[in-house]
Amino acid sequence: MIQEKIKGVGVALITPFKNYAVDYDALALMVDYVIEGGVDYIVALGSTAETATLSLKERQEVLDFIVERTAERVPIVAGMGSNNTAELVEQLRTFDLSQCVAILCVTPYYNKPSQEGIYRHFMAVAEASPIPVIVYNVPGRTGVNMTAETTLRLANATERIVAIKEAVGDIEQMQRIIDGRPDNFLVLSGDDGLTVELIKRGGEGVISVAANAFPELFCNCIHRAMAGDIESSEREMREIFTEPLNLIFREGNPVSVKVMTEAMGLTNSEVRLPLVDGTEALRHDIKEAITKYDLR
Repeated sequence: MIQEKIKGVGVALITPFKNYAVDYDALALMVDYVIEGGVDYIVALGSTAETATLSLKERQEVLDFIVERTAERVPIVAGMGSNNTAELVEQLRTFDLSQCVAILCVTPYYNKPSQEGIYRHFMAVAEASPIPVIVYNVPGRTGVNMTAETTLRLANATERIVAIKEAVGDIEQMQRIIDGRPDNFLVLSGDDGLTVELIKRGGEGVISVAANAFPELFCNCIHRAMAGDIESSEREMREIFTEPLNLIFREGNPVSVKVMTEAMGLTNSEVRLPLVDGTEALRHDIKEAITKYDLR
């Protein structure tokens, strides 16, 4: 079942750049690094990948490269989202998703649709997509919150929508989804810091930004929580990950996590406009945190 392939830790993989072009050498290194670090699957072309700044040609090339480099070691989920439903439906019919197990589709941004509009958008996506759909609620980026009621309506309307990446930041909204969901509908955290609490309440994992930088440490923590060792996972989240996670998001995503991957010698920190490089203060604090918490 597809649900078994998207439990645990998925990594929202960054797209490294060099002189404004995709740095495929660094991307290959990142794919190997996160797989060897223990991630359960890779999410390509998410918001962390700066997909909004990639051309359609670049998106297909990046996805194809990740598929080839991964070489079936872990499943791949592809980010596919738009605030133009008709355009997204057309992309789903033409984009090569044959090597992916699911798409991750964000709620329409900027338009600020009603709950009915969100529902109809995702139903159109589910009908058009050749593979299962993970819906993604991230009000901080989109300007609109998909309510628990709309999520449950979608989950009950079609088996093609198999999970939600919930980044609302409201654990009680997540709980309402967990309590009311049908069988085999997964609730995944879109917030690294809430993951253990979500698992404690019945959730199935996370699509993580942090796993780009310190995948082994983070995956070990989350996998222990999923195995039932909540107490030690909560303690580790509190004592080791609180400061690094705050730093990873301090100047926005993926600006901050790219500063951290650069400090670890994995990639440079280059981003594409309208994002700009992290500040010297952030770089200093991240280097100190890497040493303090032995994140390497």
